[in-house]
Amino acid sequence: MTTTADPSIALARTRRHWWWHYEVPTLLLAAALYAAWAALLWWHAALPGWALFLAGGFLAQLHFSLQHESIHAMRHLPKWLRHAVVWPPLNLWLPYPFYNRGHSSHHVNFHLTHPERDNESAYHSAPAWAGYGPVWRWIYMANQTIAFRVVLGPFLRLWKLVRFETAQVLSGNFSRLPTWLWHALSVAPVLYYVTVVCGMGFGEYLLYFVYPGMMLGSLRTFTEHRWADTPHERVAIVESNLVFGLLYLFNNLHHVHHRAPTMPWYEIPVYFRRHRAAVLAANGNFYYRGYGEIVRRHLFRPVFTPVHPTW
Repeated sequence: MTTTADPSIALARTRRHWWWHYEVPTLLLAAALYAAWAALLWWHAALPGWALFLAGGFLAQLHFSLQHESIHAMRHLPKWLRHAVVWPPLNLWLPYPFYNRGHSSHHVNFHLTHPERDNESAYHSAPAWAGYGPVWRWIYMANQTIAFRVVLGPFLRLWKLVRFETAQVLSGNFSRLPTWLWHALSVAPVLYYVTVVCGMGFGEYLLYFVYPGMMLGSLRTFTEHRWADTPHERVAIVESNLVFGLLYLFNNLHHVHHRAPTMPWYEIPVYFRRHRAAVLAANGNFYYRGYGEIVRRHLFRPVFTPVHPTW
């Protein structure tokens, strides 16, 4: 990664108790997450659907946030342990190794928002846009609104994944198949617990856990990045409440994360409060006061035209 960390951050983190050195709060959070997930499934029949939808989606997205944490932080743990902590595929659909490799390239400054080199970019190159038909242009433009991105965006994301993986196989590239095999083997015990031990149907798990988790993930990433001349001005700050902060492990304060990717999640809000003015100056005041503001401004209005201005 070429993201440059603030030197004051590195200096402040040289003096650590073992509790912080080994990021024990993250390990405890992971243990609490798996316990809550298991308990929610065990007693799912006693809860109304709306409660399952909210709680299941929260836990599914929190697990995805932990996977993101393991990519960047927990550096004093062995790599195998760092990955094992978040390996169980509670969200079912995305193999962790693919997310790990793809997201790492996202943090290269030059690649940020690039429609081809940044696989998390919502932009399209001008030549690609010119080649789309009117239906796909409408879909990609609608995907720049909260209403579409949160409700239908998960299906668009799955379609892009299936299209990409199918293209790899049809082109003769079978190198990704072993990862998919390991992923299937990892999914099996998760679904065994869900369907056999707890008696929840597969479709119910998709509805009450996987889909709302993807919806919440779509909300977080909706306007994290925009094109700007300097990399730091491409990264947003969404100053939200504690519920969303925990849900996203404070990755909503996204500019801080890009400045210091290895900073543990529980240090991010502390750093932001202490250096608020400098952070907002560095990112060109690319700032939202919570997700409510984003919804009000972009429920049906595109956040930006998804044609990259320079590529």
